[in-house]
Parts: sequence; C-alpha cells; structure tokens
Amino acid sequence: MANWNDNRATRAGVGASPAYRGDVAGRTTFDAGLRRHMLSIYNYMASGVLLTGVVALLTARSGLAIQFAQGPMMWLVALSPIAIVFAMSFGVNRFSQGTLQAMFWGFAVLMGLSLSTIFLVYTGGSIAATFFATAGAFAGLSLFGYTTKKDLSGWGSFLIMGVIGLIIASVINMFLQSAALMWAVSFIGVLIFAGLTAYDTQRLKSEYLSIQQVKVTNPAAAAAYPLGKMAVMGALTLYLDFINMFMFLLRFMGTSRD
Repeated sequence: MANWNDNRATRAGVGASPAYRGDVAGRTTFDAGLRRHMLSIYNYMASGVLLTGVVALLTARSGLAIQFAQGPMMWLVALSPIAIVFAMSFGVNRFSQGTLQAMFWGFAVLMGLSLSTIFLVYTGGSIAATFFATAGAFAGLSLFGYTTKKDLSGWGSFLIMGVIGLIIASVINMFLQSAALMWAVSFIGVLIFAGLTAYDTQRLKSEYLSIQQVKVTNPAAAAAYPLGKMAVMGALTLYLDFINMFMFLLRFMGTSRD
C-alpha cells in the first residue's frame, strides 16, 4: 500500500516542502494534509462510480435502458454529462463548492442512465468482471502515480493528443464500421486512460503541494485555490479516467448477449 504519511526526517523527496526546512513536526502536518486531500478526492470519485453503477443497474432492470438506447432520449443522456463536464471545468471559479458537488452527483446519475445500455449488449457477469479488473488496474496505476519519483508531467500533452485522436478515429469509424479500427481504438484507449490515471494522480498531488507552498509565502494568493473545489474537480478527472478505461476494456472482456 502507499506510504501516505512517511514521517522520516531524512526524507527529501516529493511531499517535503522547503518551507518546513526538514522539520519533522512540520512535515507530519504537511503530509497529513496531503493524505486528507487525496482521500477526499478518492472518496468523491469512488462514491460517484458507485452511484453510476447503481443507477445503471436499476435502470437496466426497470426496462428503461431500451429507451435510452434509441431515439431522442439516447442523445439527451449521452450529451448531458458532457455539458456538465464543460460547465464544471469552465465555471469552477464562479460556482460554489456546494454547486460543484451537486453537479458532480448529477453527472454521476446521468452517466448511470447512459451506461445502463451496456446491459443490453453484454452479460451482467462480464460487466462485473470488467468492472473489478478496471478497479484493480486503476488502483495500481493511481498508486504508481502517487508514489513514483519519476516526473510524469511530460506525458500530459502526448496523452491529451491521444484522446483527441481517439475521438476523431471513433467518429470516422461510425461511418466506416471497421472492426479492425474498433479494436485498435479500444486497445489504444485502454493504454491512454491507463497512462492518464497515473499522470492525473501525480498532477493532483503536485497541485496540492504547490498550493501549500504558496500558503507559506503568500497566504492571500493561496485563498484563490480552495481545496474543497479542487477535491471535487480532481474526483471528476479520476472518475473520467476510470469510466473510459472501463468502457474500452469492456470491448475486450465483455461477453455479448447474442
């Protein structure tokens, strides 16, 4: 497991701020704050994934999933989550923490309605197996991103370009209907979102560390970065990494109902 709270006085790596000058008591407080912040992000993210799963399962069992698989309702449940993500991303400075939380939970519910259609295509057992496989991979990748001393910041541009490429390829394949392209997109998609999981975890940790140092040198400026909002937005980022990795992996592990 990750050593969330390493208090050794000799440690000089990530998590130690120069502002504390190697002070053990100061570093303990610092690391405890980082631990609380990351746990808050993971709690939001895990709760959102759980809510999405429950809504998807109940919707599928109620028979409503068929309505979300075709017609106008399909576009509503597919586009509404995207609209919320953009609203949260561009309005984070204007919205209160409570509003962002409400939007995050609403997003998780809408994603559940959208994902309910996978129960029409794949068996419940294969969906469950893929979910647990994704959860295990996510935990390992996120742990790597948190603990590694390797700087992953260079991955960012490459991975974002990869996501854009996936979107373009997926749109093209809507017209080509190529099985080979679909499998290629799925394989690359798993790799890209696996990388994003590690990258985003390290980025969220680094953002917290940076803000704590700003608090020491310029407390007034640090007030512009409320940790509560950061936790919600961080959870949204990791949620998207998890769900996308799950969906791409499902194409390999899912057992068709046909």
